[in-house]
Amino acid sequence: MMVCECFSGALGQAYWGVIYTSENICALKGTSVNMTCTYTYPSGHTITKTFWFKNGKHGGEPPDLASTPEYKGRVEYLGDKKHQSTLMLKALKKSDSGRYYFRFITNKETGKWIGAEGSQLSVTALQARVNPGTVREGRRVTLTCSTSCTLSGSPAFIWYRNGHPLPNSTQNVQFSASSDLSGSYSCAVRVHESLPSSAVTLKVTYSPKNTSVSVSPSGEIVEGSSVTLTCSSNANPPVQRYTWFKNDTAVTSERGSGRSYSITNISSEDSGQYYCEAKNKHGAQNSPAVSIDVQYAPQSTSVSVSPPGEIVEGSSITLTCSSNANPPVQRYTWFKKNDTGVWQTGSGKSLNFANITSSDSGQYYCEAKNKVGNHKSTGMTIDVLYAPRNTSASVSPSGEIVEGSSVTLTCSSNANPPVQNYTWFKKNDTGEEDHG
Repeated sequence: MMVCECFSGALGQAYWGVIYTSENICALKGTSVNMTCTYTYPSGHTITKTFWFKNGKHGGEPPDLASTPEYKGRVEYLGDKKHQSTLMLKALKKSDSGRYYFRFITNKETGKWIGAEGSQLSVTALQARVNPGTVREGRRVTLTCSTSCTLSGSPAFIWYRNGHPLPNSTQNVQFSASSDLSGSYSCAVRVHESLPSSAVTLKVTYSPKNTSVSVSPSGEIVEGSSVTLTCSSNANPPVQRYTWFKNDTAVTSERGSGRSYSITNISSEDSGQYYCEAKNKHGAQNSPAVSIDVQYAPQSTSVSVSPPGEIVEGSSITLTCSSNANPPVQRYTWFKKNDTGVWQTGSGKSLNFANITSSDSGQYYCEAKNKVGNHKSTGMTIDVLYAPRNTSASVSPSGEIVEGSSVTLTCSSNANPPVQNYTWFKKNDTGEEDHG
């Protein structure tokens, strides 16, 4: 079998020969490749068969690649079948790597020829690499899309992160690592995006960020209910320690253990500004503070009088209702209690007496009310002082008084405080005399 290539010395007079367009071809696994050659033979010969075969020991006539089981359905011959031939090999496999030769046969018994040099095909797969695979935020990362040979045709490359293409991709990419760039990376050759490399993972480590506190249940917090505060933070590695603060003071109670801070049977004393600190080996971050405003019904309700001291008929006084409540008291109601019963006598925080009289005496209390509940004060006694009045004298026994009998004169008077001293007077024709 002849395997040499011969050319005539005179132009236009050709002998046996094959010239391969590309001696070395590097192609991507899964794609198609064309291997082309031109061939010459002496005049008087007619081409009866052309085919390609792969290197190896063939013990006689080499097998037509198109009839080889391994290549069945993946081979197509193109060309004019006179002086040019192209082998199209589809769905390339790694095992397709090797040297391929062109063979032609003419109508003459000795008219058989093989192109000796052949075309060397190397089939490569894409391999994505990330260096380093785990990196601290802010440091440099290199992505490399490598092949075992240099792909023919200088193709363009594209990178994907979590399946989404990256802009301005090249075969090798460098960038500064940030937390949002963690993910799964793969590369592909443009036009063959359906044949990407296996994915590699980039892990970016960073200190806590976006730290925040949520309150559950949300909405108004009423005294006696239960509340849970939860600290959330984005960190890699995950947060290793949570610390809770109330009004800038670290909370060391059993309530705040880890990510959650729970308060059962909450009281007004638990109101304040709460925040958490999230910490891992790279650093720490504080959340913004959240306000816990515990609402409760009025309490410690009391009545005060102004001015203090004795209350004299005709003076002016003001009774004031005070109460601790959240939200503030929305309505005050006044009540008066005396010997005849209890009745509502006013509303508003203050009860004013511009010209107080003895009939205003009694026990007063107020009721404070907000949307959570209500509470009544203890009573305050208003005792109006006034000078004696309705003063009168009576004689006992009544009727005629006989000389030598006994008679008692009694002085009666309405006063507050009670009359402390009585003085008697006798009046006759000569005038008025004090008799004690």
